[in-house]
Amino acid sequence: MNTFGQLLKITFFGESHSELIGIVIDNLAPGITLDENLIKSQLQKRRPSGSLSTPRQEQDDYEIVSGYFNNQTTGAPLTIVIHNRVQLSEDYKHLEGKPRPSHSDYPAFIKYSGANDPRGGGIFSGRLTALWMIIGAISKQILNAKGIYVGSHILSIKSIKDTGFDKSNVNNEFIEILENSGFPVINHEIETKMTAEILKAKNDGDSVGGIIESAIINLPAGLGEPLFLSFESYLAQALFSIPGVKGIEFGTGFSMTEKYGSEVNDEYFFDEGKVKTRSNNNGGILGGITSGMPVILRLAIKPTPSISKKQHTVDLIENTNIELEIKGRHDPAIIQRAIHVVNSVLYFSALDLLLLSQANKWMR
Repeated sequence: MNTFGQLLKITFFGESHSELIGIVIDNLAPGITLDENLIKSQLQKRRPSGSLSTPRQEQDDYEIVSGYFNNQTTGAPLTIVIHNRVQLSEDYKHLEGKPRPSHSDYPAFIKYSGANDPRGGGIFSGRLTALWMIIGAISKQILNAKGIYVGSHILSIKSIKDTGFDKSNVNNEFIEILENSGFPVINHEIETKMTAEILKAKNDGDSVGGIIESAIINLPAGLGEPLFLSFESYLAQALFSIPGVKGIEFGTGFSMTEKYGSEVNDEYFFDEGKVKTRSNNNGGILGGITSGMPVILRLAIKPTPSISKKQHTVDLIENTNIELEIKGRHDPAIIQRAIHVVNSVLYFSALDLLLLSQANKWMR
């Protein structure tokens, strides 16, 4: 269940406090020279930095251990590992048998009969999202060369909101600006308010969540395999592998239910011989298939469950109700790091469904 993908398959392995984490990539074409500077820069974006993030500072130095020879992919499985070097397992000794509120500790304890490694969340940890950055960088390299781009911004932190995308007009120059921003927002005046809200939560021993808005541009129309591998369902399945994701909507999503059909229908027109829609309320997907318009989606990211305030839980060994105080190094908000993981997931998903579409065309 740790393998994902249709034609381009990826397998994750490792845990937060294991010796290493790694990814195996199957069916990557031979003869590709990996842009290792891009991989390193993408890994750097996800890493914690400054006062808004956890103090845990893994360097994320990766090692290619198979499937790469003479600076080219060989066609064999490409295996890449990242060593965990600064985990502090002693921070979790006092949590044995004491599930942390809103973490996976309790359901994992039941599912794996108590044999799971709970340190740092084990396999459920955001630590493993570093692997998404690797496959995301490889997918980005391939898709950018074909003019396809992914970009995201922080739409909200708690109740503080940024300006949303113009759903019909997102270009790669605008995406590049977001990509190079340390705190990606459209309205830069809102950044100070958002960071202040995160720091307030941190100083209170608390945390905050928010919403990420993303765009995939220049995809061809016709991608997606209904009924059960629609573009929406595939993206949703991939995105829900990111810890902390609790909701998703495409286009205007839930707010569309408050409108008349005449207000939200996306009308077609010709623009220099190309079919477009005058609005993009459906987020570039109709019937589970891309329409050629920008794919627009939003993700709800919950507040980081690791907070230093005292909380109620249970002692599964003593069968008692207890109070718990979590120690260690934690993020007051993960959204400013998760946003780069979201981009990586979207790059991979778009590439995989493009490859699947090409396979169908070959049969014809």
